[in-house]
Amino acid sequence: MNDFTRSAVIEAGRQQVRVEAEAVLDVVDQIDERFERVAGLLHSMTGKVVLTGSGTSGFIARRSAHLFSVSGTPAFFLNPGDGLHGSMGAVEADDVMIALSKGGSSTELNDLVARVQAVGTTVVAITSNGESPLGRLADITVELRNYPAADPGNLLAMGSTLAHSSWLDAMAMVLMRARAVSWERVHFTHPGGAVGLLASLPSDLEALEIPPYSAETAGA
Repeated sequence: MNDFTRSAVIEAGRQQVRVEAEAVLDVVDQIDERFERVAGLLHSMTGKVVLTGSGTSGFIARRSAHLFSVSGTPAFFLNPGDGLHGSMGAVEADDVMIALSKGGSSTELNDLVARVQAVGTTVVAITSNGESPLGRLADITVELRNYPAADPGNLLAMGSTLAHSSWLDAMAMVLMRARAVSWERVHFTHPGGAVGLLASLPSDLEALEIPPYSAETAGA
């Protein structure tokens, strides 16, 4: 491989990271009143957060379920296909489901959403298409604008799923602060690996108050 080819490969890799970083940074201005409403809903709920999604969105949902749980908001991941084969029995009326889908047209995901709503579960959609079937089904729809340059061919959901993930990371941290979850608690629930071996912990996060959730304005 000559120097020119090597430089082209390096630059191609760097460019993909740049556009994905831009897609994540684009989320900053989209943290708005809808984010605050979802935070109020999750802070006041008495059940668990159920995260779901198909394909790449499913992997992001699984990651977020773990991070919600470890930061003090009990959560679990439910595969839409498994949900339609009986696992949705674990979802109850006092839970909140967060459904992830870039396009919002995944049939099995939307079928699952409709069924859990039938038992009283509140559904939050995170999608790039608020007018999609998922966007119209959800009780609260968070539309994060598409950033085509970060998704190769606008088909491979790379940057978009990272953007959705960053929105959920922000939510997990806001809830952690509102619930005054200590690093001691995090450490207790994470005894494995390098985290479990830590001999000292950082100072606790600054407290944060979340405005109460109002169902009347949820869809506004």
